Amino acid sequence: MTGNNGKIHALVAGKFTKKDSRVAVRYLSSDDGGAHWTTAINVVNDANLIAVRGNDIQIAGAGTNLVAIWQTTGELPNMGPMVTYYSHDSGITWHAGSNPAVDNNGDQSHIDMIVDAKGVFHVVWLADPEENGYQSLRYARSLDGGEHWQASLKLDDSTCSCCWNTLAVSPAGVLSVLYRDMKPRDMALMQSSDQGVTWRHAGMVGDFKWQFDGCPHVGGGLAVVDEDTLYSTVWTGVEDRAGLYTLRSGNNGKRWSAPQALGGLASHSDIAANKQRVVGVWDERGPDGSSIFSAQSQDGGISWSTPTRLSSAGIMATHPRITLTSHGFLAMWTEKQSKQPGQWVVKILE
Repeated sequence: MTGNNGKIHALVAGKFTKKDSRVAVRYLSSDDGGAHWTTAINVVNDANLIAVRGNDIQIAGAGTNLVAIWQTTGELPNMGPMVTYYSHDSGITWHAGSNPAVDNNGDQSHIDMIVDAKGVFHVVWLADPEENGYQSLRYARSLDGGEHWQASLKLDDSTCSCCWNTLAVSPAGVLSVLYRDMKPRDMALMQSSDQGVTWRHAGMVGDFKWQFDGCPHVGGGLAVVDEDTLYSTVWTGVEDRAGLYTLRSGNNGKRWSAPQALGGLASHSDIAANKQRVVGVWDERGPDGSSIFSAQSQDGGISWSTPTRLSSAGIMATHPRITLTSHGFLAMWTEKQSKQPGQWVVKILE
C-alpha cells in the first residue's frame, strides 16, 4: 500500500478458490483516506508468485504512473527472481517490466519500493548473486515509470536474510532505508541525498548490540516528517530487553532517542507521523490469538497513549501497516479466523 497526492494505492494477492493454481494480483485505490475503494483491476495471474506477510508485494505511484513488484518462485521452492509490472494510465492497463536485479537467479526477496516527488521510483531488496552464502542489501531506481531500471547497487554486503526492509523519502528527496544488519542483528539506517546515486551508512537505530545467529523474521517501521525528524519502530530479541521499541531522531538519523517500549509480546510493527502526531501499530500475541494494537503520541514521540486494540478478539491478526493520508491515518492488516480464508482489513484512525 502506498499514498500519493491524496490517493492510496493498494495491491492484494490471493486465490479466488482453493483449487486455483494461480494467484491473482489485483489493484485498487481510494481517494478518501480508505473509506471507499475502486473496483479491483486484475494485474496478473501468476502460478509462481510469492505473497506472504513479511515478504509483501509492493506498489508505488506518482501521478498516472504506477509500479508493482513482487518475488516469484524459481528453481528452488520459495526462492526466485523479482517481477515488475507498470501502468502509465492510473492502473487501468498493466505491462510487464524488467527485473531491477542483475539477473533472474537466486533469491531476491523482502522488497520495498517508494517514489519521490520527482517521479523517480526506488526499490531495495535482499539478494546473493555472488553466491556468498549470505544476503546483501541491493538498490535500483527507475527514471521512466518502471519500464527499465538502472544498474543496481550493493548497499550493504552482509545483512540478515529474513527481515523486511523499509524505504522512506523526505520532502527534499533524501532516501532512507531501515534494515536488519548481520553483526550485530540490530536495525541499521542507510541514506542517500542524491536520489540514490551514492549512499552512506547513517548508523544503528536502537543500538542493542544483539548478537544472534538466526532469523527473527521481523523488520521495522520508519516515518520521515522533514529534513531532520525521523521516527522508527524496531524489534530486538536481546536478552532481558526483548520486545518492540520506538525511537526519534531530530538530526536526520545521526543520533536517536533512548528506545521506549511499546506493547507486551509485540513484534511486527509500522509507524507514521504528521508533524508532532505520531501513530504506531503492531501485532501482539495473547491468550486468544494475535491482535493489532495502536498507540499515539501528540508530542513528537516523547509520551505515548495507552495502547488500543484495533482488531477483534479471538482471531489471528498480523503484520499491520499504517500510512498518513489527506484524511488522517489509515491502518491495515491481515486476519484469519479458524478454518476461514485470510482477509485484508483497513481501519481509519481518528
